[in-house]
Amino acid sequence: MKQVRKGRNFAGKRQAEAPGGKRVTLPRALSKLGFCSRTQAEEMIAAGRVTLGGRVVTDPGTWVDLSHAAIAVDGKTVVAEQPVYLMLNKPRGLVTTRHDPEGRPTVFDCLKNMDHAHLSPVGRLDKASEGLLLFTNDTEFAQSLLDPETHVSKTYHVQIDNIADQDTMEALMRGVRQDDEFLKAKSARMLREGGKNSWVEIELDEGRNRQIRRMLEAVNIACLRLVRVAIGNLVLGDLEKGAVRALTDDEVDNLRRLSGMK
Repeated sequence: MKQVRKGRNFAGKRQAEAPGGKRVTLPRALSKLGFCSRTQAEEMIAAGRVTLGGRVVTDPGTWVDLSHAAIAVDGKTVVAEQPVYLMLNKPRGLVTTRHDPEGRPTVFDCLKNMDHAHLSPVGRLDKASEGLLLFTNDTEFAQSLLDPETHVSKTYHVQIDNIADQDTMEALMRGVRQDDEFLKAKSARMLREGGKNSWVEIELDEGRNRQIRRMLEAVNIACLRLVRVAIGNLVLGDLEKGAVRALTDDEVDNLRRLSGMK
């Protein structure tokens, strides 16, 4: 059944609803309500912090009906967050985490004027990388985009320290071995070249740690800049560096279809 989403503003809450009385496990219920991840929910349940109908529940396998379940954490009733879907043009130099033990600026500094208590980044871009980064409180949506089995593509524009040639592009598409992993680009093509460097477009349909930088290292090429410009058919466009905007209904629905969500 298609999920009903009303006016995607940056914040807001609605009472938990589950058309048709869908039954899910308690950790899944907390995740679907946008309260936390399933792993975090399991930890809170095991610690005796979660009640169901006023009774403490410590079994994460407990089934609940979201159409009328009364769930509380630490004595506070859990209500479903209004689904929020944001895109950020991440500047270089920010780390993709909420709190950094080293005190470095984080991507959440770009959201400081918003209520982002329950928002999480969808995947990550490393400190030196830039471009399109999604945030949401819809954990199922995030998991579907990150699931390697859905193969939702991510497109990057990459500046390298030499003049790209077709042999290099074909080598990246055939795949390289780096750190005992086989890494492969879905597509790679030259964009433009300067005197001593060039820009290439690389599309991935898997999400390995620092994958593009490692692939380039394997063919003796240094990455000078890395900008993610698209996730599926959602493009960064002309969003200014450090700026945030809400996704439209059509953009969210398109990403849902690409990731196999109903």
